[in-house]
Amino acid sequence: MKKFVVIVTLLFNVIASNAQGALDTDSLKNLLAAAKEDTTRIILLSKLCNELARFDPDSAIQLAQDGLKLAKQIHYFKGEVYLTWGLGVAWGNVGDYSTAIKLYLSNLEYVDTTNDRGLKGRYYAELTNFYRDLGDYSESLKYANKNIESAKEFLLPRDSCRFCRGLFLLKASVYLEMRQLDSARKYIHEAFSYPITNQKGIDAAIYTYAARIQAELKNYDTALQLYRQSIQGFLQLKHIYRGLASTYNYMAVLFDSMKLRDSALFYLHKSLAISQPKNFAKEILETDLLLSKLYERYDTDSALYYHKQAMITKDILYNQEKQRQLLNYKFNLEFQQQEAQNAQAQYRNRIKIYALLATAGVLLAIGLILLYYNDRRKKAYALLQKQKQETDIQKAKTEQTLEELKSTQAQLIQSEKMASLGELTAGIAHEIQNPLNFVNNFSEVNKELVDELQQELKTGKVDDAIAISNDIKENEEKILHHGKRADAIVKGMLQHSRVSTGQKEPTDINALADEYLRLSYHGMRAKDKSFNATLETHFETSIEKINVVPQDIGRVLLNLFNNAFYSVMQKKKEANGPYEPTVSVCTKKLDGKVEIHVKDNGVGIPQKVVDKIFQPFFTTKPAGQGTGLGLSLSYDIIKAHGGEIKVETKESEGAEFIIQLPII
Repeated sequence: MKKFVVIVTLLFNVIASNAQGALDTDSLKNLLAAAKEDTTRIILLSKLCNELARFDPDSAIQLAQDGLKLAKQIHYFKGEVYLTWGLGVAWGNVGDYSTAIKLYLSNLEYVDTTNDRGLKGRYYAELTNFYRDLGDYSESLKYANKNIESAKEFLLPRDSCRFCRGLFLLKASVYLEMRQLDSARKYIHEAFSYPITNQKGIDAAIYTYAARIQAELKNYDTALQLYRQSIQGFLQLKHIYRGLASTYNYMAVLFDSMKLRDSALFYLHKSLAISQPKNFAKEILETDLLLSKLYERYDTDSALYYHKQAMITKDILYNQEKQRQLLNYKFNLEFQQQEAQNAQAQYRNRIKIYALLATAGVLLAIGLILLYYNDRRKKAYALLQKQKQETDIQKAKTEQTLEELKSTQAQLIQSEKMASLGELTAGIAHEIQNPLNFVNNFSEVNKELVDELQQELKTGKVDDAIAISNDIKENEEKILHHGKRADAIVKGMLQHSRVSTGQKEPTDINALADEYLRLSYHGMRAKDKSFNATLETHFETSIEKINVVPQDIGRVLLNLFNNAFYSVMQKKKEANGPYEPTVSVCTKKLDGKVEIHVKDNGVGIPQKVVDKIFQPFFTTKPAGQGTGLGLSLSYDIIKAHGGEIKVETKESEGAEFIIQLPII
């Protein structure tokens, strides 16, 4: 038992200290293997999780979850709090900030009231980081200030505080992301005024942020020197952390500003080599975006590849549903805390009233009655005022949450529109390539014919020369024809891809449907060269032009065609026997309406989800392959035109979408 007490005391001293590497991971694993007592095992799991969280987050998450399960079984709350901190760090490092923040908020009431300065500092510091990386700078600054406030007694004298560097570094990092350079420089200066710590990661990070400020001020030589000091500090650590990957990214930005592209690419690939194995989502996103930007100048395929990777990572990192859940969780938590405070206040008020009534009863019965009714009147008025204030506060919070949700929806809709634009771009590239190939080929032929014509003229063979000139003339007519065809394609695409003004105009529905069918097909072919499908069109020629917003209806058609091609492609992959992918579009005119039918023989839609497909954010595609907004936006566009959209489907046999638009 005495040995157990000594181990527990030693380990909690290690956890509460700011020193990194007090026990290495191998030593902790050996202790864990020999641990038998439950609380000892939880403490070891907590320390090991904390050590692994910054360089092996996946392992840290598993260890923390095992520890939390055990801590709950034996009701060891302090162990739960420390494990939650390490688990939150690990989730933050893989980019799941919403989960990390919810974990911390669940224990924040305990952390706020504890006398454990080390625990407070850890929670406040990570909440500062998480909210900063999410872009919520007001919340981030709130926890940065709380961290400094809780350490007020340690700030002076400066040479005695070994963790104060990190406090002011955090605040400087938030101001730097807010582009407030003067404030960022002020707090970086504060950080440098405290002594060097034995937390080499913090010391290295200070040089990184100082370098970023100098780079913003275009002091490139100074910034480069500071970045190198930062990298030297990170490389002295036993394990590779996110900070080194971030510093490599910032150095790449600096080299790009200095027009040193090769150096920029070198450091971006070094960053990616660190981030990808460790699943550091934020750093992967930054690296992919920078690589896409650099490659777009001379290697569009690589630029497109890294841009797509960045969009996938961005969807994971800034998942709007998780952020919405976080807002709801935070709102409910604050509401519960307010309810508890109100209940306590009401209880105290009742006690006071009872004491007052008892005293008044001893003195005078009449005075008791008068005081009782007077007090009741005041209490009722105060309660009404309090309820009114609470109602106003809740109303303001609800309106703010609604505005944030509207902003998030607008961002998602813009993402869906940009995805449609990407599909159009691929189709346009393929469409315009065909006439360009004809122009190039006939130009080459004419070049050879001109040489032959000159030779024939030199030898005096006039008839042969005339025959050759006729061939040249025919080829020139073909060049002119295909040049006009390319010109028509470009003008048509400019017409249909320009930003929608919302103004309706007479539009040939048959031409619009045919055009977007080809664009969608060629866009799919551009992404997958092995993809083939049969296209069938049946257009009723008697349909006159109808008034619609062509850009919006084109977006609806493009979405339906993309879904149809995706469906037949999925069925092609699953088919064991012969299968011919087919997508057809037809138009009909009946009863003052125009119908557009888009039909495929793909995998179809399960009956249990047919009623949900037009709901926002619902998708049957795998994660990362669809936003769930395409059909929702299409539904809204058709309704805005006074039309209807419906679907007929059989699972495994295909689907048919039917659009009805009024002629007038």
